[in-house]
Amino acid sequence: MTDLDAVRDVALGLPRAYEAVVRGRVKFRVGRIVFLAFSRDETVMGFAFPKMFREALIESAPERFLMPPPCDLRYNWVEVRLAAIDGDEMRRIVMDAWAMVVPKRVAEAPRAGAQPDGRPVPGGAACPSRASRRPPAPGPPDPTGRGRTPSR
Repeated sequence: MTDLDAVRDVALGLPRAYEAVVRGRVKFRVGRIVFLAFSRDETVMGFAFPKMFREALIESAPERFLMPPPCDLRYNWVEVRLAAIDGDEMRRIVMDAWAMVVPKRVAEAPRAGAQPDGRPVPGGAACPSRASRRPPAPGPPDPTGRGRTPSR
């Protein structure tokens, strides 16, 4: 079983995510896009999920997953009963929902060892060395007249 506080700990640790209360309901957003929303009694959590796989997910575990209300059927959205999932499944749901609403490079950052804001870790494989980022130093004029040759 999981609850709002456990979800909050995971969601607010993700780059660009923040919490908002809209009409008495807790929601987690990236920019203006909602990726998680709770029922007023905080027992059901709606989350971003591809429409095309929604029915298959619900049929696979109807005791856990629910169709969203009719007004939300047009969105990439599904709901889950919080009492029916454990912490590991909650983390996967939150991460996947968040990944649907952020740019791909931001979504890949936590998995690739980047900093929380999405920048590469200094000295990590994804971070080029300072020398490789510098433009080549100008060298002597090219005798062919096509510009300068880089110095060696």
